[in-house]
Amino acid sequence: MHQTDLFASAISGLDVQGDLLYYPADTFPVVHPVHWLTSHFAVGGWSPLQRLSGMLTAHMTQIAPRNGFTWHPHRGLEIYTYVIDGELYHEDTTGGRGVIRAGEVQRMFSGSFIQHQELNRSDDYARVIQIWYVAEPQFRDLPPHYEQIQLADMPPRRLGDGVVREIIGPNGATDAHVDARLTSTLLPAGGQAALEPPQPGEELFLYFVAGDGRFQTPHITQEIGLYDVVLAKPQAETAVIQAGDQPLNYLSFYLKPFMVS
Repeated sequence: MHQTDLFASAISGLDVQGDLLYYPADTFPVVHPVHWLTSHFAVGGWSPLQRLSGMLTAHMTQIAPRNGFTWHPHRGLEIYTYVIDGELYHEDTTGGRGVIRAGEVQRMFSGSFIQHQELNRSDDYARVIQIWYVAEPQFRDLPPHYEQIQLADMPPRRLGDGVVREIIGPNGATDAHVDARLTSTLLPAGGQAALEPPQPGEELFLYFVAGDGRFQTPHITQEIGLYDVVLAKPQAETAVIQAGDQPLNYLSFYLKPFMVS
C-alpha cells in the first residue's frame, strides 16, 4: 500500500449510508490475544471501520496489572493515548519517560522512527483509548517527540450540562500534526448536551468511552452503553445525549468525509 493510500477511508461490511447512524459496541470486535490484554476495536484492526481518513485506529485497550507492551517501533504516525482508568508507564528512544495517569492525554509523534514501551506497572487494571493518525506529509521530517497534558488543564467550554475540551484542532491543547479535530465531552450524571455536528467538509465518528445513558433524536430514543459509536454528517438531524446514573464521557472525532453519499 502506498503511503498516500493511508489517508483514504476503508470500510468493509458495514452500512454507512445515512446522515446520523448509531452502532452498538458489539458491532465491533473485542480482541483478547494474550491473557493480559483485551481490546475493543471501533476503528482499525478487525473492525469494519478499518480506516477513516487518515485515522488508522481508535480502540480501547485494557491491560492487566504488571503487564504491557515492551519495546517496539513506529514510523510516520502521531499516536494519542488517553488514560481512562489506572495509569500507564511510557518510555521512548527520545529519552522521554513518565507515567500517564487517568484523565491525561499523551501525544507521541514518531517521525521517521521511534521506539517506545507502554507498561502497566501498577497492581490495578489500566484502561486506555489509543488513537493512531497518519502524520501529514509536511511534518514527517520532524524529529520524534511527545507531550503530555491533563484533560483538566485543557481550556473548558460549556455545552448544555457538559464540559467540552478541545484535544486536537485550531483551539486544541496539543501541538497536533494531523488534519482533524478531536474533543472530549464529559456529562455529569443525569446531564445532557446536544450532539455537536461536524462542520462542512467533515464527518463525525463519536465513541462512548465511559458511562452510559441515552441518545435521542426527534424520531428515536436509544439507550447507549460503553464503546457504542455514532457517525454523523453535517446535515444530521438534531440529537441529544444524556448521561445515566454515572458521568458519561465521549470522544468526538471530526475527520475528512468517510461515509457513503
